Amino acid sequence: MILKDQAALVTGGGSGIGEATAKLLAENGAAVMVADWNEETARATAEAITAAGGKAGSVKCDVSDKPQAVAAVEATVEAFGRIDILINNAGITRDQSALKMEQSNWEQVLGVNLSGVFYCAQAAGKHMREQEYGRIVNASSVSSFGQFGQANYSATKAGVTAMTRTLAIEWGKYGITVNAIAPGFIKTAMTEAIPAEMREGVAERIPVRRVGEPYDIARIYLFLASPESSFITGVLILADGGQTLV
Repeated sequence: MILKDQAALVTGGGSGIGEATAKLLAENGAAVMVADWNEETARATAEAITAAGGKAGSVKCDVSDKPQAVAAVEATVEAFGRIDILINNAGITRDQSALKMEQSNWEQVLGVNLSGVFYCAQAAGKHMREQEYGRIVNASSVSSFGQFGQANYSATKAGVTAMTRTLAIEWGKYGITVNAIAPGFIKTAMTEAIPAEMREGVAERIPVRRVGEPYDIARIYLFLASPESSFITGVLILADGGQTLV
């Protein structure tokens, strides 16, 4: 088990990519704290892990609120004695065209997708610096290159990529690597909310001729969270089936 004796915090771990990642990390030996704004789904993921023989806990957390983000990190350390891995997976969409973008939709998306990533990374980074080891993996998106109706979402994901590179520069000397993943179209509740006419034909426009599944991204999170990725930092990995090539 490549994550034996390690402790991880997965934000947005109650469903979709976060749920798949939490379970995969646990299958590979990590003790996992599942954080989500939805307390019930976070608990359900943790219970599924423990039922399968893994070690897990759960915490209700709105990462856009700094005290809650810090509390999630501290809950991980309290439960497992340390934090080796942070998967900054939590994210939301509030799509609107730029001229119609409401202030609340702008601020909510920036709060969760950008500020939340920083709050969790900052809190975890302090512990990782003391133990001189850490793996932080952040969720960016192919939408960081621009997407109609997503000025808020695209801005946050581009910001995550820039933040990832900056943290990698600052924290590498402490044994902390910081990387990011840019998923393409992944079959989750978030993409199911996209109007059907926009989802139709997506697979045909992707070179590998299918949409992604949560475990496609979870496997990359696992690699970047493991000791095997020790010489990789500040990198954005596109996981989009070639979507951005066409």
